Amino acid sequence: MRLVDVHIEAAGGKLPEEVRRFLHEADERIARFQQESRVPAFVPSDYPGAYRVLAAVADSPLARGMQFCEWGSGFGVVTCLASMVGFDATGIEVSPELVEAARMLAEDADLPVEFACGSFVPPGGDDRVHSIGEYAWFTTESDYAYNDLGLDPSDMDLIFAYPWPDEEGMLGEIFCRYAGHGALLASYHGAGEFRIRRKLRK
Repeated sequence: MRLVDVHIEAAGGKLPEEVRRFLHEADERIARFQQESRVPAFVPSDYPGAYRVLAAVADSPLARGMQFCEWGSGFGVVTCLASMVGFDATGIEVSPELVEAARMLAEDADLPVEFACGSFVPPGGDDRVHSIGEYAWFTTESDYAYNDLGLDPSDMDLIFAYPWPDEEGMLGEIFCRYAGHGALLASYHGAGEFRIRRKLRK
């Protein structure tokens, strides 16, 4: 199995008004949340950039289907954006506080998304993760999230993640081991950098 980079031009132009209103509300909620709560390792992504990437993928023949999952979904903003461009969107997040905030955001925006609380590493993947290295914030505890979603990692056509630098190699390894053939991994690496890779058999 291997991952190959896929090139796609992010959607251009102004963000749709609906998206701008949603992101404004999300930004305000995140600001309040960060003033009132302390959740280790929660760093907001580049949400306008994520929307442009997701919209470009949704409008292209790149994805083999429309099942989306965000690994480490945080406040749920990217998962909600995926729903807004047409994906069947789910998110997995280990922090119960963030899962609750994400569910409230999606409900108030009337978006049909689902969030599960737990680790995105499937059951049995712990040894593989720890054999790759040690990570500042990563955990494999609470690995029942896929049962709650009623899905397997191999069901996901597009997975999105925003890894810490020391988690990037592990993320690719886990995706390569558990994702289905032809699935896409979209990742954000800071400073406006997004990357899309596809899993191939050889």
